[in-house]
Amino acid sequence: MSALLSWVIIAIGVAALFTLAVFVHEYGHFWVARRLGFKVDGFSIGFGPKIFGWKDRSGVEWALRWLPLGGFVKLPQMITSEAIEGGCDPNLPAASPAKKIAVALAGPAMNLVFALVLGSIVWWVGLPVPYNNTIIGYVPAKGVEAGFGIREGDRITAVNGKPVRNWEDVQRTAALSVTQVLSVSIQHADGRTGTYDIPTEYSEAAHLKFLKLGPKDHPAVHAVTPGSAAQRAGILEGDEIISVDGIEIAGQQQLIELIRGRADQVIDLELLRDTKPMRLKVTPVLDPKEKVARIGVLLGLSARMTYTVEKPGPTPFRQIGNTVSQMGDLLTALFHKKESRVGVENLQGPVRIFTALATEMRIDFRRALALMVVININLALLNLLPLPVLDGGHIVFSLIELLTFRRIPARVYETATLMFGFLLLSFMAFVFYNDVRGLSVFRSILKQENVVQAPATNGPSSAQERPPVPPSTNR
Repeated sequence: MSALLSWVIIAIGVAALFTLAVFVHEYGHFWVARRLGFKVDGFSIGFGPKIFGWKDRSGVEWALRWLPLGGFVKLPQMITSEAIEGGCDPNLPAASPAKKIAVALAGPAMNLVFALVLGSIVWWVGLPVPYNNTIIGYVPAKGVEAGFGIREGDRITAVNGKPVRNWEDVQRTAALSVTQVLSVSIQHADGRTGTYDIPTEYSEAAHLKFLKLGPKDHPAVHAVTPGSAAQRAGILEGDEIISVDGIEIAGQQQLIELIRGRADQVIDLELLRDTKPMRLKVTPVLDPKEKVARIGVLLGLSARMTYTVEKPGPTPFRQIGNTVSQMGDLLTALFHKKESRVGVENLQGPVRIFTALATEMRIDFRRALALMVVININLALLNLLPLPVLDGGHIVFSLIELLTFRRIPARVYETATLMFGFLLLSFMAFVFYNDVRGLSVFRSILKQENVVQAPATNGPSSAQERPPVPPSTNR
């Protein structure tokens, strides 16, 4: 299959999966509204001007619109905003608050049902997971880690009391923790066990904390800063760094430690470019802000990733539970930004969601299905937030009507929806900007060679949900 055809298929698959998640959500509203006797004027995927549309025999206008940020079912008896959905017929009978709550809940409920269906498929067919257990491949020679007796070959079993099964688990737990020092449980190679308080380091490029311990993996260059020492030396995106001055590189942190104290000193790099070895000389430059030497590259995963299929995969309830737990960890980190250093710049918008879906689709369709479980759970829970422009806002307004026995004026609905709609669009624009800034990392990930091996076992699986992309570091 040609590369162009492969990308076309991936693009179609991503668009179809994301559209399906939105369609399922909106169809939940549509189906319950029709069953409860609501008048339905339209069903749209996306917002803004129509790409195309048609009317069915019931008078419902079905449309696909240009802005792929969601969708809506036009229900005149559930006033949202004339600016978004058009005007309503004042002669229609008012819907009861209980019925409006049922319609509002139907969308998120359908996403939960869809997530359960997709999770069941993943459990049945198995899930490819990264073949990178938590065996330590790099320990900083002069850090507290070595002082605790942690050595290469030891294995991390838990971080802050949470069991970890791969390096994605380790880095995700570190990134979302609300402390700068983590409690790390280690299974030593000689059989001893111990739990140690290990400080994290913060990456300005990724806006995340991480442990200095790392797996045995040659780091790859995901991007080269224009005008940097790396560009002048001839380092290119996709190069895999094998050694520095003859010292084999076992991971990103080792490379960072070897470079950071070598400002204005010529170092010899051994690289792997398109599977061919080569050597370059580069002179790191002192970063005046952080007082460490850098060569000007964004580091990330190696150019080759191996996955093994764990079959059966994680149970659907486990996938859903893990997703909810991770959302809780993220919210906790956001509300404790001073301690966690996690902010809104770490949130993913449509661009990075589409890119992540494309990444998983390229690796294996089963991983894309596992990510769709995460997306549907997020879509359901986010829509339940008590904001007027979301389903949760409809529920809050309807509860107020139910408790006060009075209808909320249409003008109040309109004003609140427009105000929060503007705030939501402004927030989406900010997230979109951050998405575009982070695309260089994803472009390199999309170029990786991925190998999916046969199932490692036919017994019960220890696979987890689809792990997020680990942060890259700028050096």
